[in-house]
Amino acid sequence: MTDEHVLSNPTADRVKKVASLASRAGRRKQGLFLAEGPQPVREALALWLRRWEQEPRGEKEDTQELPHLDALYFDPDALSRHTEVEALLDRVRGVLFDPEQDLPRRARIFLREATPEVLRAMGDAETSQGMVAACTIPQPGQQLPQLHLGAALLGVQDPGNAGTIIRAADAAGADAVVLTPGSSDPWAPKVVRSAAGSHFHLPIRPGTELEHFLETVRDQGAQILAADGEAETELPALEQPQKSTVWLFGNEAHGLSEEEKTHADQRISIPLYGRAESLNVATAAVVCLYHSATAQNSASLQNTES
Repeated sequence: MTDEHVLSNPTADRVKKVASLASRAGRRKQGLFLAEGPQPVREALALWLRRWEQEPRGEKEDTQELPHLDALYFDPDALSRHTEVEALLDRVRGVLFDPEQDLPRRARIFLREATPEVLRAMGDAETSQGMVAACTIPQPGQQLPQLHLGAALLGVQDPGNAGTIIRAADAAGADAVVLTPGSSDPWAPKVVRSAAGSHFHLPIRPGTELEHFLETVRDQGAQILAADGEAETELPALEQPQKSTVWLFGNEAHGLSEEEKTHADQRISIPLYGRAESLNVATAAVVCLYHSATAQNSASLQNTES
């Protein structure tokens, strides 16, 4: 493990392998995805430190379905503009290169300085931000986490919307995000950028078969709510917003199908007080998830105080 040599050839095989992670085929072949820019890289480093900086080292229960940092390529000048990321990398180096540390192989990450030209060739963003990480795509556990709050994306195809919903679910304190077949690949670079680091905070399960997932959710005691712009019941009238909840969000153009709506315990619309005709799916998801999160946290606080 060394970062003594600077990567300077944009056509090198290693650069091409990292660049290929922009494609679904490249991700599937290598089992890795791109985390590009200061926010995802910061969270990848922070998660590595949670696992390996202190004893006992290794998988914590709440990190088992989260990515592992595999390699990080960076421009030192770019790092100096993001002091928090730089400080985290210094801590990582302190653990990695301490001869007294006995780290397992999966904790050994590849660190390498790279020229701006190489980083542009590796990355997918229009404007390189000077740091690119390759991270493992985690495998889902056999058991679904207990969901107090969850989001299910049913045919959400726009990467920006998918990433925004993942970020909103993370911010609202959701326990997981699932995506059914036909949804955007959550490990695609644009989704990862839109989620701004949330891929390193909560389990994300693509390719989930809806009926089996909902059966498990019901067994856990959660209610299933469909976000439906045509529903008669409006969000403020939801009777048990504090109850464990999984929200279903549908395709950008068509919404949820009639069959998908039948899986829900209730169909819920968001009232529109102005003149806008509708909300896009990502904005609707933010409103719905925060409505549930606010009610759940208020109920939890009241129970603590009583």
